Amino acid sequence: MPKMKTRKAAAKRFKQTGTGKFMHNRAGGRHILTKKSAKRKRRLGQVAEVKSTENSRMKACFPYGL
Repeated sequence: MPKMKTRKAAAKRFKQTGTGKFMHNRAGGRHILTKKSAKRKRRLGQVAEVKSTENSRMKACFPYGL
């Protein structure tokens, strides 16, 4: 049976921690920043953990991990 392929679009958007959790960048931090508060903009610069409900999708995208 051939090897399964990693979804490259997902590989560019997610990183995996040492414990196996997936992290992603937050949406909304690229433009139209003048109306957003400083606190909100700081939070948008941080990475966030992928929700546990999406873990099955992550496993499908990364059959061998990242």
